[in-house]
Formats: sequence, C-alpha cells, structure tokens
Amino acid sequence: MTAPATMPGTARPGIALVSPEHCRAFAIRARRYFTGAPATLVYLFTLLVTWWTMQGTDPSLTHHLIVSASTNLHNMRADPLQVLVASAFWTDSTGFPWLMIAGFLLVMVAAERRLGTRRWIATFAAGHVGATLVTVTGIAWALDHNLLAVNIARTADVGTSYGFYAVAAAFTMQFTGRSRLIWATALIGYLTLAASYGQSFTDYGHLAAIAIGFATHPVATLASRRWARSRLSERAPAI
Repeated sequence: MTAPATMPGTARPGIALVSPEHCRAFAIRARRYFTGAPATLVYLFTLLVTWWTMQGTDPSLTHHLIVSASTNLHNMRADPLQVLVASAFWTDSTGFPWLMIAGFLLVMVAAERRLGTRRWIATFAAGHVGATLVTVTGIAWALDHNLLAVNIARTADVGTSYGFYAVAAAFTMQFTGRSRLIWATALIGYLTLAASYGQSFTDYGHLAAIAIGFATHPVATLASRRWARSRLSERAPAI
C-alpha cells in the first residue's frame, strides 16, 4: 500500500511547522529574559573580551598579566584592593570558555532575575572577596608552618568561581521545600567531593564561597523586612 498523498501546500498530520511568527515571538521572549539580567551579560561580555585579548598575546606576557592580577599571597600583601578587583575580570582558560558561558547564561542569568541586580552584585562580590580572604589566610598559615612550598605565594589565581558559587548558593535559597533541599544537597555534595579529590586551596575556597552565599539569605531577608517596616512607618499617618 502507498501512503496517501497530501495536497500541495498542506502539512502532514503530526508534523508541526515553525512559522516566522513563532520564531519572532520566541526571540522577543528570549530578549526580555536575558535583558532582565544586565549585570550578568555585561560581566560575561567583559570576561570574553579579556579572554579574546589573551588569545592574541604572547604566552609569556599573558602569564605575566594573569600572575600580576592574581589574588595570591604576595599580591594580596602588596596591593589587595587592586588584585581583588582585577582577578575577577580575568580567566585562565586556554580553550574556548564554553563552560563559563553556559554557567552564566543558564545559572547566573536566572539568579540575577530572581535575586535582583543589586543583590546579585553584592552576593558575587561578597563571595569573591570573602572566599579569597579565607583562602589567602589558609595559605599564609600553611606557609608559616612549613606545610607548603614557598612558590605558592606567587601562583596564578584568577577567575569567577568564588563569586559564581556564592551566587549559586544564594539562588538555591530562593527555592522552597524539597526543591531547595535537592539543589542545596547537590551543590554541597559536588563541591565537597571536588575538594576531597582535588585538595587544593581553590577547592576549599569554593566551599567557603557557598557558605557565604547561604549566609546572605537570612541577612537579605532581615534587611528586606526592616526596609518594609520603615516604609510602612513612613506612610503611616501621624496621630
């Protein structure tokens, strides 16, 4: 038997055609979704610019730039403010940073839309600075007790991971019930497993970063309640 012929210009049953209107509507929704996270997009663009700059730079110069912007013990003692800022805008990725792009577009965009831009920036900065200070303090203690090689004080240490994981933890706290428990368990379990195998100060810094991210939730909740009370008191009529 032969399949029944279809009339010209008609679609076979069960086959959905994507019309230009559907594509246009999807593009509008995607634009609205991503433009709801301006800080994430600007930051990601900046990271891609610095990554692209490194691709056309001599490897020795690239290494010098990364080390000079690193939050290692030597730089943190010499000029902590400068390296804390600079290190967040460099990546030591040699290949194309697919994972970084995916992480920002899938996780950070959603987190900024849920947390709000100001809180997203504050949480990212708190995680980046706080976890760095924890890591540097640990390295200084280990060096004082001759537990590490001296050259670790000048090692390369740049990137977004501390801020990223702090925001991811804060974003997890926006869920409720079982969803929050599942995501928090997965995040803690993954980073704990990574630290148990890697056993590097960066891995321990990631654990410090999610602790900071989790801690921002009750702080932000308390601050928002106080702000709401102050607004109500301002609007209340005087007796």
